Amino acid sequence: MARKTPGLNTGAMSDISFLLLAFFLMVSNINTDMGIARKLPPPLPENQDVPDVRERNIFVVLVNKDDRMLYNNEYGKIENLKERAKEFLGNPNDLPNLPEKEMKEIPGLGRAHNPYPVSKGVISLRNDRGTSYDMYLQVQNELTAAIKEMRDELSLECFGKKSADVTDEQRDALELAIPMAISEAEPTKIGGQ
Repeated sequence: MARKTPGLNTGAMSDISFLLLAFFLMVSNINTDMGIARKLPPPLPENQDVPDVRERNIFVVLVNKDDRMLYNNEYGKIENLKERAKEFLGNPNDLPNLPEKEMKEIPGLGRAHNPYPVSKGVISLRNDRGTSYDMYLQVQNELTAAIKEMRDELSLECFGKKSADVTDEQRDALELAIPMAISEAEPTKIGGQ
């Protein structure tokens, strides 16, 4: 007669595994604050045509599937993108190949800075479908950082503190003076890069 080997009772193992899983889900911190914060512009009224944007007012950023970048038809590196975007939007020397400026009265900015020359510049970003998510985020971060730095510089000049430390009214004035003008096209296959 063959001896029967005793079996291991695993009936309670699934219960313990489930309890451990539930415990770790309840006590772990899941980071849900990921994403890119963007405030979308309001839609145009139905009776208004889409405004024409002159070519000199558009800073085109293209990123291909190999994460190589072109800005305004020149190869560029991610390290230089923020400074190029600031130079484009600011147009400090009023160059004819950089964006036009429109003098606007901006409430809350102060008399010394009114009217303020608001750039008509728009950054047009287009990615290839094969662009890595890491490169996409780097480009977004650099463009956002360029606008944030410009707002910080104006805020220090007008209010003596960075834009993060100003009142809501002052922040609104900074956003009117230096708008977040980033237009993003649907990803396509970008050839020739």
